[in-house]
Amino acid sequence: MRLLLISNSTNAGEAYLDYPKHEIKKFLGDKVKKVLFVPYAAVTFSFDDYQKKVQERFSELGYEVDSIHLYDHGKKKQALKDAEAIIVGGGNTFNLLKTIQQQDLIDTIRYECLKGTPFVGWSAGSNVACPTICTTNDMPIVEPESFHATNLVRFQINPHYLDANPDGHAGESREQRIEEYLVANPYTYVVGLREGTMLKIDKGEVELLGPRKARIFKHNEKPIELAAGDDFDFLFD
Repeated sequence: MRLLLISNSTNAGEAYLDYPKHEIKKFLGDKVKKVLFVPYAAVTFSFDDYQKKVQERFSELGYEVDSIHLYDHGKKKQALKDAEAIIVGGGNTFNLLKTIQQQDLIDTIRYECLKGTPFVGWSAGSNVACPTICTTNDMPIVEPESFHATNLVRFQINPHYLDANPDGHAGESREQRIEEYLVANPYTYVVGLREGTMLKIDKGEVELLGPRKARIFKHNEKPIELAAGDDFDFLFD
């Protein structure tokens, strides 16, 4: 199984998908020529526009971007089975999960990735690689059938992880929200994935890529900070 789970698509002041593009290229390599894009996290813009936006960056990397929304309902599963790589974009995680559930694609995505089809996701796309989407930051604008996602990894990801609240905000911090999750789900690790970073999973080995550390949470344990080069394989124990 090969996964590249990216915290965010765009760093402040940079172009779309600029900072992760080299890691995406190294991850997918030269054998992949066409990728299948899942654009269902888009809400305020069309799936066509989303495909075009991703294609502009992926053309620079040498990949053609096909999109699952262009296939008839009965042909979407076969498109996933035929895909050289599966790419899941960010946006609203609830909309993304609800749509792939409605189209009965969860098991197909999981099965194909377990067989070895490379998977790249960012933000919401990383959330749906987890057992559930319960650690997303997004507003539940729609109601999925359940919170259960593809369960490609055993741990949860909190993308865009922030250490501090904005000035003047008196509500809960991101860490406090994660602690709430862990009270209800005490046996699960949560990876606070800071912006500009990503996790690469290849044959059961987990590697952090990027300049910032990841913050790892577990119920009744003090959070730990791990950097690129540290051992993350315990997340699969």
